[in-house]
Amino acid sequence: MMREKRKRNVAAAVASLLAIVLLASCMGASQATVIGGEVTGAGGQSVREPAPYGMVLVKRGSLKVGDEATDSLWGSGAPARDISVESFWMDEKEVSNAKYRQFVYWVRDSIVRTRLAEIDETWMITEDKYGEPVTPHLNWAKPIPWKKPNEDEAIAIESIFTRHPFTGEKMLDASQLNYRYEVFDYTQASLRRNRLNPEERVRNTDLKVDPNEVVTISKDTAYIDDDGNIVRETINRPLSGMFDFVNTYIVNIYPDTTCWINDFPNANNETYMRLYFNHPNYNDYPVVGVSWEQANAFCAWRTEYLLAGLGGQARYIQRYRLPTEAEWEYAARGQEGNKYPWKFDQSQDANGCFYANFKPERGNYTKDGSLITTRVGSYKPNSNGLYDMAGNVAEWTSTLYTEAGILQMNDMNPELSYNAAKEDPYYMKRKAVRGGSWKDAEKFIESSWRTYEYQNEQRSYIGFRCVRTQVSTTESISKKR
Repeated sequence: MMREKRKRNVAAAVASLLAIVLLASCMGASQATVIGGEVTGAGGQSVREPAPYGMVLVKRGSLKVGDEATDSLWGSGAPARDISVESFWMDEKEVSNAKYRQFVYWVRDSIVRTRLAEIDETWMITEDKYGEPVTPHLNWAKPIPWKKPNEDEAIAIESIFTRHPFTGEKMLDASQLNYRYEVFDYTQASLRRNRLNPEERVRNTDLKVDPNEVVTISKDTAYIDDDGNIVRETINRPLSGMFDFVNTYIVNIYPDTTCWINDFPNANNETYMRLYFNHPNYNDYPVVGVSWEQANAFCAWRTEYLLAGLGGQARYIQRYRLPTEAEWEYAARGQEGNKYPWKFDQSQDANGCFYANFKPERGNYTKDGSLITTRVGSYKPNSNGLYDMAGNVAEWTSTLYTEAGILQMNDMNPELSYNAAKEDPYYMKRKAVRGGSWKDAEKFIESSWRTYEYQNEQRSYIGFRCVRTQVSTTESISKKR
């Protein structure tokens, strides 16, 4: 009888253990055996992010950014402070004409496909392969009949082009090349004062919460009016849901090729105006004539273009963006924290060869071998593997420009951002520009040198590169000083 009782106890213990394991399995626990109610952690396999094409990893670390020394010729140094930043991927080279033209052609093709869909529904996908309805989207698998369109297709295709009023040359109608994108503002959505539930807005239990309190937020919107003009508005509205944190932008993305004329009056720069962006000989030169707003649109498109091909892994990928001012300087100084992207304080080596494309002497642009810009990556990279972090073209950052600079920001992942409304004073639309350019003197290509440009300006000496935050890993820390 005692033997039977012992068997029943063992069977009950086994059954209990099986029940615990099955329950843990249903709850998504790890595959480790759970015994005695110990916490072992929920399941999940770590994901190693593959290196993005054309980018290098700048590992997390710290650095004293800015320049505390006062220059006798150029005045006070840039604000200095010790900061730390998270790891991020950065384009090893500045965005080239060829890469930006891919963006232009994508926008062109999306417009053409949209117009073709108005005459043939097969240009739009409305069902998945199982016949289930999906959000309508363009059919990019179907090639545009550029060479042999039928009559209706020809009308749709030709609508994106125009003719030069004097030469009759066929060319893209740049005024139509508008890119629309949306950005969810995670920062504003995360602020406690913007919680949808009033009870969550105040942690102080001594304060009485008004359940009827109305929270007003600002959001950016944009639309095309009846005359084909882009209308951008910043509106204030009562907070009603999470979609109130979605900002909409429409940007004409074609570069201003006339910048070569407008930046240099009384100069014979017509050749650059006509050929620099479109001629294949300039494919690998940095794109210029791109505003801060257009650079942000490129980052948004690049993210969309990437995610379209990733499928289920898309949720692990961070978006492309412009670097913060602090990230840019941290990356430019290299792993040693140098004055320039290279480890010496001089701009040329013992043989007289220059380390960057800038303006070595007054009026002498060619002493370094180039008259204007040069091919991206023509000079040696810094210790982070980044090319042209000094000279060639100055580069947009995401950061709002203020005289206080880094002193006005946090010392961890410092940033000061502001999406200026159209009606804001113009000085509030200044964005920090870094690196100096082909037309700048040696002082202006130091890694700490700060300047600015207005977010809607397009210059022949300003370009950009993209970054992407790396999801935290056990990668070694970069030691910088």
